[in-house]
Amino acid sequence: MPGQNTSVPATAAPAAGKGLAAGTLGLFGSTVIGLASTAPVYSLAATLGFVVLAVGAQAPIAFIVAFVPMFLIAFAYRELNREIPDCGTTFTWATKAFGPWVGWMGGWGVAVAGMVVLANLAQIGGKYFWLLVNPELALDGMVVTLTGVVFIAVMTWISYRGTEIGEKLQNVLLGIQYLALIVFVVAAVVAIATGTAPAGSTTPQLDWFNPFAFTSFSGFVEAVLLALFIYWGWDTCLALNEETKDPERTPGRAAVLTTVILLVTYVGVTVAAMAYAGLGTGGVGLGNETNAEDVFFALKDVLFGPWAWLLVVAVMVSAVSSTQTTILPTARGTLAMAAYRALPKRFGTVHPRYKTPAFSTFVMGVVSIVFYVGMTIISEDFLSDTILSLGLAIAFYYAITGFSCVWYFRRELFSSAHNVVFKLVFPLVGALSLTAAFVFSAIDMFDPDYGYTVIWGVGGVFVVGIGSLALGVVLMALWFVFPRSKPFFRGESLNRETPILVPESEHAPLRSVDGGLA
Repeated sequence: MPGQNTSVPATAAPAAGKGLAAGTLGLFGSTVIGLASTAPVYSLAATLGFVVLAVGAQAPIAFIVAFVPMFLIAFAYRELNREIPDCGTTFTWATKAFGPWVGWMGGWGVAVAGMVVLANLAQIGGKYFWLLVNPELALDGMVVTLTGVVFIAVMTWISYRGTEIGEKLQNVLLGIQYLALIVFVVAAVVAIATGTAPAGSTTPQLDWFNPFAFTSFSGFVEAVLLALFIYWGWDTCLALNEETKDPERTPGRAAVLTTVILLVTYVGVTVAAMAYAGLGTGGVGLGNETNAEDVFFALKDVLFGPWAWLLVVAVMVSAVSSTQTTILPTARGTLAMAAYRALPKRFGTVHPRYKTPAFSTFVMGVVSIVFYVGMTIISEDFLSDTILSLGLAIAFYYAITGFSCVWYFRRELFSSAHNVVFKLVFPLVGALSLTAAFVFSAIDMFDPDYGYTVIWGVGGVFVVGIGSLALGVVLMALWFVFPRSKPFFRGESLNRETPILVPESEHAPLRSVDGGLA
């Protein structure tokens, strides 16, 4: 009941979940969703050129360096998920480790990242749809925006209907993406081998993988933060843990497997693109700033000829598929926050038939549409700055997760070699690396010349990145005022010993651990 301490001893049997469709996903399905959430084709198209501009020939090693904290944090997710397979992920784990204030902000970081990237994914999806159907309309901002809104609405509906439908759709869409990437790499290698590559092409160099060859520290930090963005999204498979077979182990395995597959994909495609196009500042060279916003679009006609449409389809599919998988973790995160009274109880409703977080899913879709339309009305340059700021939110909540792992398991860290490595060293090094990336990047982003816009004499990227996180503090303070929030902020509805709470259906109120109305 309100105000009553709902904690139970650690030995108490956990509740059955939050009413989601348990046992829907296996290891393959979880891995597919984790990969699809990163939007590999779109991420490379939007990021590779900027990474090359930042560090030149060291782009491959930049992707490898950025992989390290992702890989280390994946183990933090794995260990925490084994102990607490809760769809709230960072929010739940950070609350159990550090208390309600840090936990709430961790949940907000996940939500901010999702909202920002959805707007950009919708923009790319709309643009590439018309590049495929009618290239002239791809230049019409209103048409592209309306198309992007339709994509968000459709993917919100699919997410509402259930993870099983989404999984089947993602199998097809991810297959299209990897087919395009494989064809791209093979075509590039064949062109280089047969001497048909454009002027400026080169054979891969061992020095591309030299971690000591970076000439600019700020460029290195910028490249790593950009690379963090293209790895981001693998944690979606953890947010679906309550809907996964063997929820204690399968999501963690899928997360680690996803990051490894992404490393091979990104480094392989980067090497092929650099070798084929070269690093020149003219033509199709990756050092040409006009190619930075979309490397694949710059290379498609030269490399693919009449089959150039395949890359256009792949980028569009990548953006659209990630739109759906991005909605999933945010909706489940807000569902968990509502279950533990960190948000209004309406966010905790689960559809009685589809077993999905109905209200949270629709709110995510609506908020994303409003944010997307608002950004495009202000300026497409401002929308571009939002994607550059995304690395701050990613580093923020991943670092919180790493620190939470160390602190939550602090009493058993030295009880075994496994714990020392996977519960202490890996999470701590990953969290510290991401914290450093956050701090150095925020300092660089403060420069008015960073990004495309300037606000109040400060770089627009900094204002969006830090401002969006600061907005979370304001919203958290507002929720604190409401009486229903008190059990959460007093540590009663969620603490280290709290089991999972269950909303029985979309039309039933949440029930607390003691059986009273929440």
